[in-house]
Amino acid sequence: MNEVEQRNGAVYGFAAYLIWGGFPLFFQLVRRSGAFEIIAYRIVFSLAFCLLLVALTRGWRRIREILSNPRGLGLLALGGLLVMINWTVYVWGVNNGHTIDAALGYFINPLMSAVLGVSVLGERLRRAQVVAFGIGALAVVVLVVGYGKVPWVALGVSTSFALYSLVKNRVGRRVDALSGLVIETASVFPLAIAYLWWLGAAGGSTMGFAGGYGWLLVLSGPLTALPLLLFAAAASRVSLTMIGILQYICPMMQFCIGWLVFGERMPIKRWIGFALIWVAIAVFAADSARRSTIGSVRRPRIAGRRSQVSQARP
Repeated sequence: MNEVEQRNGAVYGFAAYLIWGGFPLFFQLVRRSGAFEIIAYRIVFSLAFCLLLVALTRGWRRIREILSNPRGLGLLALGGLLVMINWTVYVWGVNNGHTIDAALGYFINPLMSAVLGVSVLGERLRRAQVVAFGIGALAVVVLVVGYGKVPWVALGVSTSFALYSLVKNRVGRRVDALSGLVIETASVFPLAIAYLWWLGAAGGSTMGFAGGYGWLLVLSGPLTALPLLLFAAAASRVSLTMIGILQYICPMMQFCIGWLVFGERMPIKRWIGFALIWVAIAVFAADSARRSTIGSVRRPRIAGRRSQVSQARP
């Protein structure tokens, strides 16, 4: 991978996380619809936008390949359900004064993913990762004490997305981002349509194009797909270490929006809890960067040895 490709990858990744980080501002614009209606329209228009992209890129063959694989199809359907839950908890949190909690959920998501890696995939935590997880657990305890209640929005966001990431891990890289999103949104499309039909029959629909409000709901489709496609382009061009660093742009932006724009309270116990989370993240990220550096140094050496062996053979 040349330097130009790596630089482009970093730009794509930065743009993806910048869009994700600004989502609270967008969802505040459509808050009169309520979380369930917003998510229903987000599913409908995301699917429509993705199908348009599939048609333009002639990607129907990839869709057919997924549909012919029952196991992969089932995993993606489960992923669709999990990401719908994640979106719903997140949007409800943002539109009900819990943007900082939602940001906290994405801050602790890497730690939650590590727990799933150990408990489900049988992975082993390194010493630094154990320390990071311990600090993160202490932070959650501090936040629970500070709140006087469990931060359900943060835990709901982090758990649902960690489970979604686990499902995507099981699917593997054979499914590209666009095709995967088509199947995921299509799997929950009937639920979205059923809810919107019920809402309309009950007279509770807020969809309307007067004043441009309806177009904001339509825009939720491209806004959902675009950062995912940018992220896919970035992931194929930059290292996992770079992705690991870039991912914290999103929750940090959301934290600042919740605190400075929406005026959500940050009492001292909350600051202590967040400070502990940031320490845990620093330990976790430093360990990942160190392991990545060691791996990149060892691989050329191993390759050199293999080359010497192959040259020695007749």
